[in-house]
Amino acid sequence: SVASSDLFQYALVGLVMTLLVVWITNYYTSTHHKPVRDIAKASETGHATNIIAGISIGHHATLLPVLAIAASIWCCFDLAGLSGIDIAVVSMLSLSGIIISLDAFGPITENSGGIAVMSGLPEEVRTITDELDAVGNTMKAVTKGYAIASAGLAAMVLFGSYVKDLEAFVGHTVTFDLMNHEVVIGMFIGGLLPFIFTAYCMSAVGSAAGAVVLEVRRQIAAKPGILNGTDIPDYAQCVGIVTSAALKQMILPALLPLIFVIGMAFVGMQALGGVLIGTIVTGLFVGIAMTSAGGAWDNAKKYIEEGNHGGKGSFAHQAAVTGDTVGDPYKDTAGPAVNPMIKVVNI
Repeated sequence: SVASSDLFQYALVGLVMTLLVVWITNYYTSTHHKPVRDIAKASETGHATNIIAGISIGHHATLLPVLAIAASIWCCFDLAGLSGIDIAVVSMLSLSGIIISLDAFGPITENSGGIAVMSGLPEEVRTITDELDAVGNTMKAVTKGYAIASAGLAAMVLFGSYVKDLEAFVGHTVTFDLMNHEVVIGMFIGGLLPFIFTAYCMSAVGSAAGAVVLEVRRQIAAKPGILNGTDIPDYAQCVGIVTSAALKQMILPALLPLIFVIGMAFVGMQALGGVLIGTIVTGLFVGIAMTSAGGAWDNAKKYIEEGNHGGKGSFAHQAAVTGDTVGDPYKDTAGPAVNPMIKVVNI
């Protein structure tokens, strides 16, 4: 039996873990802190230096969350084994209602800013919506960081469940030895999966965006009055392109976890176990790096638009727009999608 005070300790680990991930992600993506301002500063020297700074910040942002996850696993496992991690994960997930609310804040404020611009509201209204949008960008990054961190802990539990099911099936204890070539091969294949998965996600966004650009150019050529407001664009056509791309081009990425897992299952249970661990490890780094870099790029643009480093229309602002455009598929598509991918692989 486990004392209620011990259960509270494991639950507390999950809550502290959530607090740390939120604080760390806020630091790397908020306009009030050094990482975002470093990207804005780098924008003064060009588009390339903006991209380099953003990628660097994304990679730096993996250090503290991963150390926090490792410490949480150590504390819970040392006290109560896999059961301790179970409780910590449930403790984290108990906050999901709050996290979903925070996540919804970002798109609402972003679209309110779009409405302000398109309806011709005064500049002071846009100033307020820009501030809210910057907070929303940080909130989106925070909630995605939380989701990926919880996936790291939950995947540990799911892997433990896989081992227990295997032992029940084969009738003896199962261990995964790093000297076993099947385990190592499985870890390489599993580590590869997040990179292939995010590559397809990014290319899907790129091709869909390209199709929209071509459609916009076609409409402007056919109706030049769109630019001065005398002609009305065909919005439905652009929405249709994006919707179709979202459905069709994500079929293969959605199938990849199933293909990899089923394929490696034919190699053997040791190889499959390696796949599960490899996916957890690299997926965690890829997901955190992408969501943090994307949020930082977006807010670096917002920081410049507030009047820093030349403000709107400056050379630095042009470079920041490029960084924000690259950051959108990072933080809105590929990065967040790693979280469900990890869970699908393990389930």
